[in-house]
Amino acid sequence: MCGICGEIVFDGRTPSITAVERMAEKLRPRGPDAGGVYSQQNIVFGHRRLKIIDLSDHAQQPMHDPDLGLTLVFNGCIYNYQALREELQARGYRFFSSGDTEVILKAFHAWGPDCVKRFNGMFAFAIHNRETGRVVMARDRFGIKPFYYSEQEGILRFASSLPALLAAGGVDTEIDPVALHHYMQWHAVVPPPYTLLKGVRKLPPATYRVIETDGSFKDTQYWSLSMGPKDSTDEEKTQRDWEDELLAVMRRSVERRAVADVPVGVLLSGGLDSSLIVGLLSEHGQTGLNTFSVGFEAAGGERGDEFKYSDIIANHYNTEHHQIMVPSSRLLETLPETFGAMSEPMVSYDNVGFYLLSHEVSKHLKVVQSGQGADEVFGGYHWYPPMLDSEDAVEDYSQAFFDRSEEEFAQAISSEYVGDNYSRNFVERYFAGASAPRPVDKALHIDTNVMLVDDPVKRVDNMTMAWGLEARVPFLDHEVVELAGRIPAELKVKDSGKYVLKEMARRIIPNEVIDRPKGYFPVPALKYIEGPYLEFVRDYLDSDTCRQRGLFQRDYLEQLMGAPRDHITPLRGSKLWQVALLEMWLQTHGV
Repeated sequence: MCGICGEIVFDGRTPSITAVERMAEKLRPRGPDAGGVYSQQNIVFGHRRLKIIDLSDHAQQPMHDPDLGLTLVFNGCIYNYQALREELQARGYRFFSSGDTEVILKAFHAWGPDCVKRFNGMFAFAIHNRETGRVVMARDRFGIKPFYYSEQEGILRFASSLPALLAAGGVDTEIDPVALHHYMQWHAVVPPPYTLLKGVRKLPPATYRVIETDGSFKDTQYWSLSMGPKDSTDEEKTQRDWEDELLAVMRRSVERRAVADVPVGVLLSGGLDSSLIVGLLSEHGQTGLNTFSVGFEAAGGERGDEFKYSDIIANHYNTEHHQIMVPSSRLLETLPETFGAMSEPMVSYDNVGFYLLSHEVSKHLKVVQSGQGADEVFGGYHWYPPMLDSEDAVEDYSQAFFDRSEEEFAQAISSEYVGDNYSRNFVERYFAGASAPRPVDKALHIDTNVMLVDDPVKRVDNMTMAWGLEARVPFLDHEVVELAGRIPAELKVKDSGKYVLKEMARRIIPNEVIDRPKGYFPVPALKYIEGPYLEFVRDYLDSDTCRQRGLFQRDYLEQLMGAPRDHITPLRGSKLWQVALLEMWLQTHGV
């Protein structure tokens, strides 16, 4: 786990070691244990390391294998690296380290870019071939590990975070109108390749890119998800059959994510998903497990913690439990740091929760497992059941998820950014092309492959890695997701969602956690913006910087600031917080 960065020059100039060093320094929090820069021919690769597997210097990066003529920078973890290593050794490969990084190098040499199909894990990497001059970039199936890049005249730079690219300089920081529309309409979900800045793009998940010496490239999507029964055998399975298969694959997933040369803990929210992870780890024989929960002060009559449920699991499994209560004053003073940790503006309130939780966890551990992904994969959201009988999938999905109408968007944003209905058009194209036969399957498909990547997954990566903490997500093992895709939608969305997961979980964890009301990561003060939080927001939106930027229409901002509680999105989010967060992010990163 770490941060990667690099520069590739295509026009004969010498690549800039200084630019890569600046990017690597910006990535230091992601990898505080070690760092390095490697220059060869037309490339410079940089790396910051968090030592988790093979703690020795043999696994340092950038990793160069002179015999194979390959140089690698890699961020992530390949959970099945030991089995792959044995397979490669049987083919005659010799290893100088004992970790997963070198396994990628050898696997690439043995099988080419398609080696990614053999990896079970989360990863973003770049490999330079000395002989051909080609560079291959790749990202894992669900984009758990980020990969940003910027292109300038004859130069390509890449990094694990967008701010690292800004640190190198020369980035076009004009607001991208397509990304802006997605941010304002699609609950801040900005699908790849877009980011809010015209000069920064991101490599799509499940993709590898082969770049030639002249800068031309070809992208290959190496994995895709199909929804619905795989064959007649699937159609004949009973609910019990699905539960048995799901339990087996979840056991393997959680066990895989326990591989490390350091202890592994769990972020325990008290919900079904993280509780199940604790139960499966305990069943696997892990003792002395460290678990962590965070809570906030109540606001607007809404409770700010779920300690009642996390305590049930911590006591049931006798974990080393850490309960972190964040006072309102600490929350407010931490917000600017949270914006600084965001590679892109992310509107969910729980960013600051994950940020503060990760800080505390990092004092104890370097690796945790977390429950993200279960709601998207197993149908846990309220908009899925109505889509079982939907006659207009695009309309019904848009009504449930989109934050504002096109008319309101035009009232909110400067006219120069008002154009096509990009978000609606994206959903229409996606639903038309998705390998998903029914409306509910289409919704599950887009949420698993797009929304999940650029909301919950990105949020967890950014906030944990800000403190050098690696978060592993068992529900996004591709074998788990493939199985979930085959399970009939009725068994997923039944009884408020995640039905088949809940029924399977009854074999492992206490029913009182399974049958509780659906919870989330509550931060009430950011939903009901008043008092010092309203003043905090107003300082940014009334600033000269915001006024001169002219991104928002002033009448709209005054309307939101005048009555924040009256302007709530269909997903129960604050419209004021959404627009303020964008401005706060831009100012924090000097844009």
